[in-house]
Amino acid sequence: MKLLPLTKQQLVVAMISLSLGSIAQAALTINGSADTGSSARMSWGGADSLSEARNIMYKSNDSTIKKVDNGYGTTNITNSKTSSFGSSNNSYNNANSYNTTYRGSFGSSSMIPISTDSRSVAVIDAETGESIYEKNADVARPMASITKLMTAMVVLDAGLDMREEITLDPEDFVGPKRASSNLKSGDRLNRAEMLLMALMKSENPAAKSLSRNYPGGYDAFIRAMNRKAQELGMTTAYFGDPTGLDKRNVASSNDLVKMVRAAGNYDVIRRFSTTKSYDFYVANYSNGNRTYKANNTSSLVRSGDYPIGISKTGFINEAGRCVVMETRVNNRPAIIVILGANSSATRWGDAKNILNSLVTRRTV
Repeated sequence: MKLLPLTKQQLVVAMISLSLGSIAQAALTINGSADTGSSARMSWGGADSLSEARNIMYKSNDSTIKKVDNGYGTTNITNSKTSSFGSSNNSYNNANSYNTTYRGSFGSSSMIPISTDSRSVAVIDAETGESIYEKNADVARPMASITKLMTAMVVLDAGLDMREEITLDPEDFVGPKRASSNLKSGDRLNRAEMLLMALMKSENPAAKSLSRNYPGGYDAFIRAMNRKAQELGMTTAYFGDPTGLDKRNVASSNDLVKMVRAAGNYDVIRRFSTTKSYDFYVANYSNGNRTYKANNTSSLVRSGDYPIGISKTGFINEAGRCVVMETRVNNRPAIIVILGANSSATRWGDAKNILNSLVTRRTV
């Protein structure tokens, strides 16, 4: 299906009223194995992420935040007041209660038999709460663009009109580090597009513009990021900017497990972060309109060979190559955090090693 140019009037709210229970699960086979014991299942069809992202962008009726019933244990999000997205007069009560604990206790009885080359790794069985692989998992490290998962949650918590058009300003391209971008000053996208751009393509100006257009402005946004980290029990975390270019953005792998788990409550983040590609129609008065063809930064998402429910990559020199993801293998959910890989090959090699080990892991 050919994607029509997206207009401000057509584009809407980044909230979904879909229940995961009504979406067919997609069975995927890792490494082409025909053995049903090696098949991996996820809580929704990853192959349909593009069409679901389009549904989010085009959805015309208002809907409220709903808990994602992903069957991953006791994760809960409760809003004392629901937020109706899609209108300019939305209100939202920030008194959210997140449960980022798990059934069971953390232990080492079922560790997967692997070794990794990245500096810090955490793998959690999200059903039992067991830590099934750890390496320097309690040491705070720079997280780079993994930051954008927190950025997305803060944006979505605010109950803002996702149809509102945002124009990139020169200040959106200024940050703690120089970073390449295919966006330009004067580009106009709505808030939903900016969020998709930040999660899928990891565009830093998009994340910066989202924070600048937050109630109270940029400084209020940073305070909200750190406040949410505290609410999630991320005791090692600190956020200094919304993009991840700031090397002060740090957290331990175990704390990032909590952040990924919380992000799983937002169906928008699931859809946007696992969209393989998207053609953005970008309006710009000065430089003319154009189509920006963007691809997901994760090679695993782009290949579709593995069941991935949430994904975010990151890189700055201080952080190394990083990735966080949620997966579901043999009908068992897991969260994977990899920080400090010295190369892209190391990052993806460790990720594949973990994913393939989960396939053969014996569970009780």
